[in-house]
Amino acid sequence: MTITYSKMINNADEINIGDMQDPFKTAGLAVHAICAYDPNNKEIFFDMLSKLMGEAQEISNLMKSNINERMSQNDKWPYIGKSYFVGATPDNDYTPIEPLSIDVFDNPYSYQNEGYIRLLLRSGGADTERFITLRKMKDGRWVVWSDSILGLLVDIRKPESQNPWA
Repeated sequence: MTITYSKMINNADEINIGDMQDPFKTAGLAVHAICAYDPNNKEIFFDMLSKLMGEAQEISNLMKSNINERMSQNDKWPYIGKSYFVGATPDNDYTPIEPLSIDVFDNPYSYQNEGYIRLLLRSGGADTERFITLRKMKDGRWVVWSDSILGLLVDIRKPESQNPWA
């Protein structure tokens, strides 16, 4: 499913709770949260992630540490989130095409456990899709489950502007 956005979602207040009734849209919102990560102001990202995880889950200090470590690894934090938007590749320094859209996929293994869904997202800087797991709350919202956002933070190719061999 392709999720299209008229603009980038930049903070927790801009996240529409109604969109979280659809697991594919929640996965897309997770990408927006990743794009908001800034090592100099992490609170915007963690506020967005907290909203996407729902009030039944807390972000532990260990999880924060793991996220910070992954985002700082190879200095990928400025472009890892953008890499999930359609058209964003290393060749164009991860500049997505407009309107902004994200492809979110399921497969036969996505629905193995009732109340959970494991979705795939394609990064323009990776050879294989990445997974995120969502869990359905009683009110119908699909929330990012546990630390599954870490699956979207795996390393990708550097943008062309940072390639010393080109």
